[in-house]
Amino acid sequence: MADKIRVTVWNEFRHEKTHPKVTAIYPEGMHAVIARHLSAQPGLEVRTATLDEPEHGLTEEVLASTDVLTWWGHAAHGEVRDEIVDRVQQRVLDGMGLIVLHSGHFSKIFRRLMGTTCNLKWREAGEKSRLWVVEPGHPIVDGLGPCFEVEHEEMYGERFDIPQPDALVLISWFPGGEVFRSGCCFVRGKGKIFYFQPGHETYPTYYQPDVLKVIANAVRWAAPSPGAPVTFGNFKPLEKLD
Repeated sequence: MADKIRVTVWNEFRHEKTHPKVTAIYPEGMHAVIARHLSAQPGLEVRTATLDEPEHGLTEEVLASTDVLTWWGHAAHGEVRDEIVDRVQQRVLDGMGLIVLHSGHFSKIFRRLMGTTCNLKWREAGEKSRLWVVEPGHPIVDGLGPCFEVEHEEMYGERFDIPQPDALVLISWFPGGEVFRSGCCFVRGKGKIFYFQPGHETYPTYYQPDVLKVIANAVRWAAPSPGAPVTFGNFKPLEKLD
């Protein structure tokens, strides 16, 4: 890995160009807000990519020089080309970190890596969300208190159809009574994956310091670590065989 963690912030970037309410909140796109915060953090080197760029901005060269990829998508999951999904999946298996945000739970890449529908309950009513830290020693929640609140957020509720997380660090409660596993860690191959629930496009969630802190912490957690090399296929014995 390079001296700095190289982050690519990927965004569908459609709602911001077509929905006036979203445009008013994120005139340059959600990716610009997230990238601006990450760029201000020491040790991070940040760029952005969006759906309508050639190869969705995720060329082989871009991915080869990405340590951690963040992903926000919603209305155009089906437009993401399968060969790009293949490319991202292979990079995750090889060690690239992946941070999946909000409605990215339905993205092709997240469903591919989870092997499930990734379906859930939802309701858009501008409810408060209270996120509870349930694994206080985990680096993703470093610097947070026991809980924090997002004033207005889309409700996501259980059952969330995902495999059992390798670590569950956050759960959310909504005033309608639902709870949700809102901060989930997974490992696939050599790559670390974090799913983080907040981030509906019609609310200014990505300006909130606690939300941004989680994302920045997750980037550092998901960055590749050297580890031992992985060997597949036919292998010569280390000892002499009779």
